[in-house]
Amino acid sequence: MKKEQISDFTRRISQCNRGGLVVVMYDIVFAYLADAREAHADQNWEEFKTAIRKGERAIDELIAALNFSYDLAGQLYSIYVFCRDSLAKAMYKRELGDLELAERLMRRLYDGFVKAAEQDTSEPLMSNTQQVYAGYTYGRQDLVETCQDFDTSRGFLV
Repeated sequence: MKKEQISDFTRRISQCNRGGLVVVMYDIVFAYLADAREAHADQNWEEFKTAIRKGERAIDELIAALNFSYDLAGQLYSIYVFCRDSLAKAMYKRELGDLELAERLMRRLYDGFVKAAEQDTSEPLMSNTQQVYAGYTYGRQDLVETCQDFDTSRGFLV
């Protein structure tokens, strides 16, 4: 994953609510699977393993976030475990078939979570964070993000 992607995910996590956090986790999984696909094309097997393992860890975070007081959580758990196992098969076989199967399943779930996140009007999970303003300010082709730190007491105070 590139530094720009990491900073983008960090910014999105700091600004999102519960529904948005699940969508960000899915995007992280897809970014790692794209990295694995690139490493496979280059036949760089160490990077391939690393990307798949990071994708598995992101799926583990999705599993940890499940609330089993809902019936749907049990079904999602089964799908997540299947996807995680498929990634493990892809890593040891050094083939993309199982990786693509897992990604297809995750994409179908992702679409539903995006729709649900659009309807989530809860407050952001993190408070006391920097506000990020994005817009077209200096040109038609450039998106400029500005972080303004008016409150210098962000974070923990001792």
